Amino acid sequence: MDLLDFGIIFARAIFVIVFCLTMVPVLIWLERKGAALIQDRIGPNRTSIGFLRLGGLIQIIADAVKIFFKEDVTPGTVHKFYFYLAPFIAGFVSLSTFAVIPFADNLKIGGKLVHMQVLNIDAGLLYFFAIVSLSVYSVVLAGWSSNSKFPLLGGIRASAQMISYEIPMGLSVIGLMMIYGSPHLNDMVQRQGELLWGFLPRWNVFLQPVAAMIFIICAFAETNRNPFDLAEGESELVGGFHTEYSSMKFGLFFMAEYISMVVSSGFIVTLFFGGWQIPFLTTELLTNYAKPIIQISLVLASLISFYICTNLYTYHKVHKNRWKDSRDYEGLIFSVITGIASIIMLVVLVLMSYIDLPTWLPPVFTLLAQVASFVIKVFLMCWVFVWVRWTLPRFRYDQLMNLGWKSLLPLALLNIFVTGAVILFLG
Repeated sequence: MDLLDFGIIFARAIFVIVFCLTMVPVLIWLERKGAALIQDRIGPNRTSIGFLRLGGLIQIIADAVKIFFKEDVTPGTVHKFYFYLAPFIAGFVSLSTFAVIPFADNLKIGGKLVHMQVLNIDAGLLYFFAIVSLSVYSVVLAGWSSNSKFPLLGGIRASAQMISYEIPMGLSVIGLMMIYGSPHLNDMVQRQGELLWGFLPRWNVFLQPVAAMIFIICAFAETNRNPFDLAEGESELVGGFHTEYSSMKFGLFFMAEYISMVVSSGFIVTLFFGGWQIPFLTTELLTNYAKPIIQISLVLASLISFYICTNLYTYHKVHKNRWKDSRDYEGLIFSVITGIASIIMLVVLVLMSYIDLPTWLPPVFTLLAQVASFVIKVFLMCWVFVWVRWTLPRFRYDQLMNLGWKSLLPLALLNIFVTGAVILFLG
């Protein structure tokens, strides 16, 4: 392995870690704003640094400072080694699972083919199920090592829930492997760049809608998100498996939940919604027609920036004396910033008409466009997680078990038989 290979591996790993950790505060903000929207109330909007509120994003900084400096209390009756180990297992599993997800097409650098995933292995799906199944150990260990009845009940609930939903989740992707003949994730994404009947993206959500539904439901259960949050169940178990945790030990569990949302969304997007593919724009089209696509993108981006600029200025005029301090000028300042950004993009658009793109720019643009497509799809899927959490009530335990064993498992088996029959008779 030469220095370039090591640098590429390091860069990919850093990108995945930074992306997952960056998404955590964004999703916390989205959770609060989404809850406020769905419940018709005001979300975080007061915390500020000077005139900066950023629609409540500054609240995330306050939360981070608070959780770092909270008193770290460890009850005297816990099994300390396992008590400390559990949150680290949760963080490790949530971060390492993302390693096999491709976030862009393969890129050629100096004749070297660079895979846009940390682990380019043939058994990508098997790796996912092997690693994600370890997450139950963090919850069970946290519940048992706390030496308290409510955390123990939460850990037992989590183990039963994860076993019940991992089986239909695993069976749901059998149909995909039957279609593609491979568990390699990037191969599946490559095939989803084709078109069905000449106009519909060949996404697996259209080929395997039942499998997509089962996988998404099971992903909610695997991440312990409402309506599958019986492991926490604050109305029944105080806080469930992490009741006895405080400070950053609790923070690791909290971060792991949101990273698991990102990982689950990444797998859902990769398996069923085309992954990094941009509908109707293949890698070859993006590379060969980079200049006109960039120009069209600049026009759209400048129009959006101008629209935001005018709306922020209108907001400033209406609410200019709301706070009676420097925060009254926040809308005006960001209106000016977005207006300048719009002008800069128009200037770049004009300059591009008179210059040729350097040879390295089209492949880099293709890479960035595909990464952006993947990130946008993941963000939208994360919004679905938030939407469901604040819409549906928590299942009772018997409802949870019935859904997993009596509904999803038979449906997943039926989907395998139907897929096999279709492949057999229709080729």
